[in-house]
Amino acid sequence: MAQQQWWKGAVIYQIYPRSFQDTNGDGIGDLPGIINRLDYIKSLGVDAIWISPFFKSPMKDFGYDISDYRDIDPMFGNLDDFDALIEQAHQRDIKIIIDQVLSHTSNQHQWFVESRESCDNNKADWYVWADAKPDGSAPNNWLSIFGGTAWQWEPRRCQYYLHNFLTEQPDLNFHNPDVRKAVLDNVEFWLQKGVDGFRLDAINFCYHDAQLRDNPAKPKELRQGRGFSEDNPYAFQYHYYNNTQPENLAFMQEIRALLDRYPGTVSLGEISSEDSLKTMAEYTADGNKLHMGYSFELLTKDYSAQYIRQTVSTLESVMTEGWPCWAFSNHDVERVASRWSKDGKTVNDQQAKMLTALLGSLRGSVCMYQGEELGLGEASVAFEDLQDPYGITFWPNFKGRDGCRTPMPWEQQLDNSGFSSGKPWLPVYTEHQSRAVNSQLQQDDSVLKYFQEFMAWRKQIPELLYGDIEFLETAEPVLAFYRKHQGKTLLCVFNLAQTPAELPIELAQATTCELRHNTAHYHEGQLSLPSYACYFAYL
Repeated sequence: MAQQQWWKGAVIYQIYPRSFQDTNGDGIGDLPGIINRLDYIKSLGVDAIWISPFFKSPMKDFGYDISDYRDIDPMFGNLDDFDALIEQAHQRDIKIIIDQVLSHTSNQHQWFVESRESCDNNKADWYVWADAKPDGSAPNNWLSIFGGTAWQWEPRRCQYYLHNFLTEQPDLNFHNPDVRKAVLDNVEFWLQKGVDGFRLDAINFCYHDAQLRDNPAKPKELRQGRGFSEDNPYAFQYHYYNNTQPENLAFMQEIRALLDRYPGTVSLGEISSEDSLKTMAEYTADGNKLHMGYSFELLTKDYSAQYIRQTVSTLESVMTEGWPCWAFSNHDVERVASRWSKDGKTVNDQQAKMLTALLGSLRGSVCMYQGEELGLGEASVAFEDLQDPYGITFWPNFKGRDGCRTPMPWEQQLDNSGFSSGKPWLPVYTEHQSRAVNSQLQQDDSVLKYFQEFMAWRKQIPELLYGDIEFLETAEPVLAFYRKHQGKTLLCVFNLAQTPAELPIELAQATTCELRHNTAHYHEGQLSLPSYACYFAYL
């Protein structure tokens, strides 16, 4: 059998560097902090780390507003630190994936500083500029994800510029070939430094409709979902024209052609569109676009066997060639240990252990967010401590993203749980201290120990790494599926609820896997599943 590509079936550990480990006492995590924790990361059994942005930035959106794509912001370190990180990670056989934010820059990027000065400079059409309507209003009805119009007036040019996110994040004009070339040159800078791949932020937002057509209204009954509620007018539209344009597919091919010149590198696209599963399939089709895609479909509050089965099955039906990547948590959403808990708040360790096994058993690669291996729940952050402009704007209905971004707890007894010797940029959450790494490493039944055990076991199971998936029709709260690879079949069963459940199934000839996660019991055609139980067996 030909050797599989390393990223297929890989577990990718997402690091939000501001909150991972601070080494200089300024209260903000840094690249040397990641280096210091590489042995811990290795102990998790993950294959790669994805590091959220650490580039030069005014930090209006905490690094997703980049002012220099080829340099490190001093708060995180410098290029020598990054080179050391690459070297140290590769010595431990850990791949490095970094964020690339291609659709927009900071308004302090030199490209924009030049572009905004006039309508006839060398960068005049590098951003999306448009004249006002005759009455002086915005060119069309497009809205920003962060609330309100997606257009900002610029008096130097007497024109509006487009920003799908913050006003400080102007959108680049990808219809301009010079922009595409400059963007790809920036990507190649990091390839030459030895990175193993890229997580491409909001990658379906690169192109806009050149005709600037209005987005149609969305019926009231369809406005809820995918992270947007009716207190944000963004939910009022179908976003047909401000993102996910057909021209973007050709740009995906340009990205792939560049990565193909650096064998072994990988692209993972973040996709949020009106039909994210369909877009994932399109963006990973034909072997000449992105290697992998992931969406927010399992990052919602929807939690049921039917929802997970339907979501994964739908993607399987449309993504016939590409490779999925699944996540339950990331730096933009409420932590899954709270979000999917029985009361939407209180963490249950058994559920946290089960969710690790469930995520690691779906077909595709896996993104695990820092702290997920500890069963961290969403932190409660007081309004006066909020840093996220999104949360400050929509408080208290939406409290922003700070609750999932609080610092990692390393040492239970140390100040700030060992994250920093200075005042952290966000408070260390008191309820996280008892879940600190050093404490869980000393407890044989901790969420962390179960995480390490499952990931070590998973590496030895080709069916989970590469196999096809086939769901069984089961009643709530049981989710069950087969993973099949080279003639072998692995049965995976999960009880998503705290209450015990039963699954009628014939398993007389099955071989139960040796794994502590297996807490179900089979007897005469009935599989009994205790609270948040898992079951793995070869048929």
